[in-house]
Amino acid sequence: MSQRVLTTESGAPVADNQNSATAGAGGPILIQDQHLLEKLARFNRERIPERVVHARGSGAYGYFEVTDDVTGFTSADFLSEVGRRTETFIRFSTVADSLGGADAVRDPRGFALKFYTNEGNYDLVGNNTPVFFIKDPIKFPDFIHSQKRDPFTGRQEPDNVWDFWAHAPEATHQVTWLMGDRGIPASYRHMNGYGSHTYQWTNAAGDAFFVKYHFKTNQGVRSLSAEQAAEQVGKDANSHQTDLLQAIERGVNPSWTLHVQVMPAAEAADYRFNPFDVTKVWPHADYPLQRVGRLVLDRNPDNVFGEVEQAAFSPNNFVPGIGPSPDKMLQGRLFAYADAQRYRLGINHTQLPVNAPKATNADNYGRDGLHATRYGSRQDKNYEPNSYAGPAQTGAPLAAPLPVQGWTGAHEAPLHTKDDDFFQAGELYRLMSADEKDRLIANIAGGLSQVTRDDVIEKNLAHFHAADADYGKRVEEAVRALRED
Repeated sequence: MSQRVLTTESGAPVADNQNSATAGAGGPILIQDQHLLEKLARFNRERIPERVVHARGSGAYGYFEVTDDVTGFTSADFLSEVGRRTETFIRFSTVADSLGGADAVRDPRGFALKFYTNEGNYDLVGNNTPVFFIKDPIKFPDFIHSQKRDPFTGRQEPDNVWDFWAHAPEATHQVTWLMGDRGIPASYRHMNGYGSHTYQWTNAAGDAFFVKYHFKTNQGVRSLSAEQAAEQVGKDANSHQTDLLQAIERGVNPSWTLHVQVMPAAEAADYRFNPFDVTKVWPHADYPLQRVGRLVLDRNPDNVFGEVEQAAFSPNNFVPGIGPSPDKMLQGRLFAYADAQRYRLGINHTQLPVNAPKATNADNYGRDGLHATRYGSRQDKNYEPNSYAGPAQTGAPLAAPLPVQGWTGAHEAPLHTKDDDFFQAGELYRLMSADEKDRLIANIAGGLSQVTRDDVIEKNLAHFHAADADYGKRVEEAVRALRED
């Protein structure tokens, strides 16, 4: 194989890549050494702003195959027939830590999936938990600030973490998930994924349904104890990345089975609790899981920066037959996710290969901007409507319209008959085995006992008491014992 020629960014051959040009053998470096200056300047700019959340991630390509007929619920073309396959890209991630953080930590995991459909890209942005900490996006920056590094100490502070949760009783359900046995997945392959939010499906007849997505791992759920996780981090801080990469390279392709819960839209208004509250699950007895298909990952990215770090997901990337619901957290994310990528990657980030449509073409009037690669021909106009056969609207809505009424203003979500911040957390606790409860109590007490303010501890204990009397009693006793040591 002939040796390739090293060149500058402009394509000129490089004569010497080992020694800088100097004024004489021992003299100072010359500013005319264009190759040196270009290398240093480029190196200084190699990093882009990391994600504020979900910074540490891994990704893979694969496909989604439909196994069951769901055309009665959605007209989405990529779900239109059994056996249909759609190329996908997935990004797994931790939430709170920075890009250099470890994988095996107690933290929710991002589960962001891009379907390259022939009607455009569909992004499903979820987590490995079916619920979340808060229900209104106006609190999201505050929540994340409380979980990230303190501006004074430069580290994550138990006082901040638990103080926020003390003022967010709706977080009790997710805290119970996070501190339980599934709080530290053994790998990305051995955890479930959830859309978490409520979405809308619309069928060809225009009938609307609300759905929740459940990706069940076919490898089985495996998790780590706090002690096992600490040992894993010490051995390999990139343990989840290592596992995913090596499994796919060996041909051991991980897979998940997608199920959905389906609620006819007309039932939402009178459901016993708010079905759009992301801090709650829909009981399977009310809306059983219905199988849709399987997700298989079979190819690693060739370049982590180009494909994993630059992958951009936004829950407002819908396709016909799928749309949003009144879920307030989802509504906030419809803006925030896309805006985050415009900041990190620029206005033309959708033209990057990992983000660009693969089964169709983007055809619109967006032009110019940093890193633009799509210009159109000399006959194309950059305005609409026009008389030059430019792309035109279809007039067909992606999903069914949502009815609205009432006065504008900063409203709390309307109460349903059994809305409650603690009941489902208590139900989750009561489902646990004795050993699971022991570990949950130890995990919560280990963090809560480090809080320095008694009133913050008392507010959090009140949440656990409200969820279940035994739950609260045991957490209180465990915290007291640790603080007395």
